[in-house]
Amino acid sequence: MTLQLNAESPQYGENIVKILKDSNGGDPEVTKSTITQIFTQIKRFQESIRKNIDDNYVDFMPNQTTVDAFLHEGEQLVRESEYLLQTVSCEASESLRQANSELAACIDEFREMSLGLRVSYRILKVDDLFQCIKEANSHKEYLVVLDHLGKLKSLISCDSGSDVDRVLQKCNCYDTINVKYLMQAKILEQNLQQRFEELVQFTEKSFSQSKCVTLQVSTDVNQLQDTVMALFQARYNPVKMCDFLLENCFVPIILKPVLLEYCEESPDYVQLRLSYSLKEISKSLRPSYNKVFENIKLVLTCLSNINVSVSNDQQVFSIIGEHIKQRFLNLLVDDCLKYAIPKNMNEYEECTLVEDVIQFEHFLADVFLINAETDRTLSDFTEKFETYFREEFNNNLLKSAIDIMRKDLQDMALIAEKNSADDVSMNPFLFPCCMVSKSTLELIKLMERILRQSHEAKDESLVNVIVVILNSYLSEVPNIHGKLMNSIPQQSALFYNNCQFLAHWVTTNSDKDIPTYPALVKTLQITGCKYLNLQIGYQQKIIMGILKEFDISDAHTVGTAPLKLLRQCLRQLDLLKNVWLNVLPDAMYNKTFCDILHDFCNEIIRRILAMEDISATVASELSELIGVILEKVPTLFKSKHEVIQIKSWMKLEQLKMLLNASLQEITEQWCEGAGILTVNYKAEEIKHIIRALFQNTDRRAKALTKIV
Repeated sequence: MTLQLNAESPQYGENIVKILKDSNGGDPEVTKSTITQIFTQIKRFQESIRKNIDDNYVDFMPNQTTVDAFLHEGEQLVRESEYLLQTVSCEASESLRQANSELAACIDEFREMSLGLRVSYRILKVDDLFQCIKEANSHKEYLVVLDHLGKLKSLISCDSGSDVDRVLQKCNCYDTINVKYLMQAKILEQNLQQRFEELVQFTEKSFSQSKCVTLQVSTDVNQLQDTVMALFQARYNPVKMCDFLLENCFVPIILKPVLLEYCEESPDYVQLRLSYSLKEISKSLRPSYNKVFENIKLVLTCLSNINVSVSNDQQVFSIIGEHIKQRFLNLLVDDCLKYAIPKNMNEYEECTLVEDVIQFEHFLADVFLINAETDRTLSDFTEKFETYFREEFNNNLLKSAIDIMRKDLQDMALIAEKNSADDVSMNPFLFPCCMVSKSTLELIKLMERILRQSHEAKDESLVNVIVVILNSYLSEVPNIHGKLMNSIPQQSALFYNNCQFLAHWVTTNSDKDIPTYPALVKTLQITGCKYLNLQIGYQQKIIMGILKEFDISDAHTVGTAPLKLLRQCLRQLDLLKNVWLNVLPDAMYNKTFCDILHDFCNEIIRRILAMEDISATVASELSELIGVILEKVPTLFKSKHEVIQIKSWMKLEQLKMLLNASLQEITEQWCEGAGILTVNYKAEEIKHIIRALFQNTDRRAKALTKIV
């Protein structure tokens, strides 16, 4: 068998050429001789390599020999041995084995020697890469170092499971090579970090009440970008840098007024200085969203030269974004954009917030800080803008309404001045003349504006705010003014009027589709009456408290104390008249006073009727006491004839008459149960008065028989 040479065959030594030109069909002696010679060369080469490896990776002895001296020879031997094995094994090994078993053993031994040669050659390449790394480090060619480290890792990782990998892992020098690789990787990381910090400087300086932050970026773009690319490809951990940018730049820019000074005067670097206060800033001093956008863009522009591509799908800003974007975007929306939502319809019509946010989102996506497809925080805000505006608008309306409700109830105005009580009685749709708080009129103006805006904007949801405002009125006003409403009668009267007037306004605007307006009207009316009735009860309690000391039990004389107590009650009622007469509607004032005076008069009547014995002197004094009441009470009304509406008024007048009447006059007034006394008195009450006023005589007995 003859092995043919061709033009494309690699350059081999003369030993291989002998075999290739052998025309004897594969002479075992020629093959054996050639293998022996190559074998000897490999052994000699391996001895040299072993000494070099031991010096460099085992004994760590000084060694001036470079791997270049071995690489060419090693490459030639590997190529020849592999080609020889392939050729002999594929085309002649079987015949050679049959011809000479010694040659077959020689081939096996040569195969093992060839494996060792490949291991040695790989170690040589590893050593060569270490020397290349050393040289690249000296020239600060960090991307070259990174490339060499990548090649080095592929040589020593032994992931393929080949025979060379298996043997290499068992070599004494393997652990040392691994350690040296890790050291070089760490050195590269430190060098890159140091160089990066020279090219990109972040500094902060805190004072007692302020802070100054400086970002300084080199203008040597090529070196800067090479360093950044190598740094991030070397798996640099950017957490510290990201936290610095977020906490010292972006957060203050969003939350506080920040002074930014951008400087490009130096040929070596660009510089951005941020200055801001460390004090708590009130919400009113928050920067506008436009200023926030402008300042954020300026920071990212200053850092733009470091925003290089570190892989097919990653930029430096995208890596920074992965660490800060969620906190950054949430803060931007919650503490900046939501505060920029229009407060009223005029602001809404002029607002460009949505368009500005969309443009800013595109900017952030263009610089790769966010992913436009997956990071939808800003998009969600723009999509929900209408909802946010409605909520803000409604909340502001409610806030304005509550601010109005906080105003003094006693700052009042006269309304429906032309509507007399008679007019109102004939037309229930008229509101009676009375006083209401000016704040109520202001609240009605606010609600009328809401109705107009609802009609103009064709937004029926706005009308719902009116229901919320009125329900808030019923809870907030008693909460805000509760103490004054309890202690100052005029306040409770005004609250009653306010509620009735608001109910009247709702009824008048029932065609405007105010939700649940019938229930709302009823609630307003009931709540107003509730607080007025509480005040009425309180005034009645005061009167009854005074009358507790009303003692007329002395059989000889009433004395002066009862008169003083009566006058005290009447003064209390007069004070109440002064604060209610021109405040409450006439009909309500009359009804309220009639109720209070009924209880007052009834208590006086009850006390007198309870007496067992009334002398003529005491009867005269009691008559005078009643006369004081009968004289004063009519003056508590605008029209004196209103006293006849007091249920016990006629009974009190008749009691005064009884105290001064004779037996005959009493019996005539009774008129056998058909007289005028029967309207207010029972027969037993008249009999009791007769027994108390008159002595037990036949005339009294006869008179008593007529009272049935």
